[in-house]
Amino acid sequence: MSAPDCSRVRVKFCGLRSERDVRTALLAGADAVGFICGQTHRTEDALEEAAAERLVRLTKTLARSTEEVPDKKGPAPQRVRGAVATVLVTHLREADAIVRLADRLGVDEIQVHGLIGPDVLPEIVRATAGSAHRPAVVRAVHVMDESAIDDAIAASDTADAIVLDTRTADRLGGTGLVHDWTISRRIVERLGGSGTEVYLAGGLTPANVAEAIAVVGPDGVDVNSGVDDARGDKARSACDAFANAVRSPLVSRS
Repeated sequence: MSAPDCSRVRVKFCGLRSERDVRTALLAGADAVGFICGQTHRTEDALEEAAAERLVRLTKTLARSTEEVPDKKGPAPQRVRGAVATVLVTHLREADAIVRLADRLGVDEIQVHGLIGPDVLPEIVRATAGSAHRPAVVRAVHVMDESAIDDAIAASDTADAIVLDTRTADRLGGTGLVHDWTISRRIVERLGGSGTEVYLAGGLTPANVAEAIAVVGPDGVDVNSGVDDARGDKARSACDAFANAVRSPLVSRS
């Protein structure tokens, strides 16, 4: 199996819940950051709407700024790299509620992570079609067995992107568990050329993300608990290590 072109692999840090988390993710070179709001299943990273709105605004301000972002723990400031997408990650199941929440937060992407009916994604797309800046719609597909392949194909008819994640009875994400990457690889192959991007999540860490990319060949990787410290905050060293592991093949080819 040939190695994927890692120059295109985007890095998303999910489950951010504080200003410190936002700065840590941006300084690590995040392409996207996720905020969990509107949950139905267990997560330690859920935000109230007002807090999520504040962090989305902060992210946009810092990402747009041409000035250096102070790193309060480091010896010198570092610069945020490029544009960063803000993502609402929600378990909500009704299209109207999801769209209202996304509109309040002002996010660039809506990641529908809940257990929804088949009409919800099309309803979200219709409801946001007239927006000046229509948020991209991302659908989480939980890779439990080979049925995930058909689920991903069905979702790709509407979604701009798919995120392949791991779930348990009480968690829809943030499990810290790896699923069968060979199934995810088959999904990537089936959706190749469709225009729907595929992200890989579920149990990713700085230690295994390079292997995951080599096996699956996703357009992006999505990490939450794999870069947390003991308090559940985003660890600067782990976020840096994760991003470096994703992009390390570029160094060897330069």
